[in-house]
Amino acid sequence: MSNSILVVGGGFSGITAALEAAEVGHEVFIVEKAPYLGGRVMQLNKYFPKLCPPSCGLEIQFQRIKNNKNVKFFTLAEVESISGSAGNYEVKVRIKPRYVKPGSADLDDVIEKLSNDIVDEFEFKLTDRKALYMDVPFAFPQRHVLEKENCTDEDLKMLEGVDAIDLDEQEKVITLSVGSVVYATGWKPYDVTKLTNLGGGTVKNCISNMQMERLAAPNGPTDGKIVRPSDGGTPKRIAFVQCAGSRDENHLNYCSYICCMASLKQAAYVREQYPDAEVTVYYIDLRTPGRYDKFAKRILSDDKVIPVKGKVAEVIEDSATKDVVVTVEDAVTGIKSQNVHDLLVLATGMQPSLSGVPVPSCVQVDDQGFIVGGEDKGIFAAGCAKLPLDVMKTAQSGTAAALKAIQTVIGR
Repeated sequence: MSNSILVVGGGFSGITAALEAAEVGHEVFIVEKAPYLGGRVMQLNKYFPKLCPPSCGLEIQFQRIKNNKNVKFFTLAEVESISGSAGNYEVKVRIKPRYVKPGSADLDDVIEKLSNDIVDEFEFKLTDRKALYMDVPFAFPQRHVLEKENCTDEDLKMLEGVDAIDLDEQEKVITLSVGSVVYATGWKPYDVTKLTNLGGGTVKNCISNMQMERLAAPNGPTDGKIVRPSDGGTPKRIAFVQCAGSRDENHLNYCSYICCMASLKQAAYVREQYPDAEVTVYYIDLRTPGRYDKFAKRILSDDKVIPVKGKVAEVIEDSATKDVVVTVEDAVTGIKSQNVHDLLVLATGMQPSLSGVPVPSCVQVDDQGFIVGGEDKGIFAAGCAKLPLDVMKTAQSGTAAALKAIQTVIGR
């Protein structure tokens, strides 16, 4: 029987669960498929409740991991299989090569010499990057990662002479013995290209709420300047469309909980950066749970933030100006209108990362991809793997999952 605990996912809830268990003496393994820990929080400009930059909370967590010998983590890693039963699980983990040796060598000069430009998924395709990269300055581990498959023959020849690079590193599979498992696999933004009636993927100046976070982030593709993707211009008329794909039987049939607050937070980004800008929020219902109600009232008290209760029917692009034309019926006045904006932000919902992804047979998910059940098997869900949550509640969920995982391994 094993007292060790596996945490699948190295985002905020996973890190919290791992540290809570490790700090009371349990060996914990974190398995994260990305090159770095931190999850979606790393991609935010600010997060609730204090509107902190992500480095504020994450760097503290990273330091706790560094200082705790009970925590071992694997990046670029995925769980291949889980076999056994509560108290005695065997887990096979496949780890991809990073091709960069341990350490924090300055590789900026090497990066500049690489040939190919690759669409940057971390930046939600707002910019390109090279095959050798580090997502953010505070990334953990503080090591670059190389996508060898995206290098030319000339690139590889040049990289052979770089001390920090190991082109011979191989993929490997390791086996872990654990007593319980916490799934903290997080969420992914709903695919905007499925929202064609709202301009998703077709209207250049129609972006997702997570793209807005990256535009506003100082370490983002525009160094924190909110601009129109079509021309880099300053937007003066910005609109947000709520429930973009959420509460819709054709897309996500549930409320994603935090989207309304995210849009009001982003309205604050705009107003702080552009004091003369006008912000319109098209909504069905504005949901501001608990302590966030005061924040919502403060933002909506701004006379340049205009809430419009009404469902958006169509979004098209003005071919000449690249402006965004929104067709909406005001549910209060009954007036149907076409409104022109410089930039439109779709408040896309939170979809569990496990949606449409194969999972081990011992892990059960519902038709939306959220984890259900499994606690009798010593398998517990944390954070947005279980249901949509904000960062604070995600951390609380991680603590709860850690406690259940500990009870499983010490109670057998």
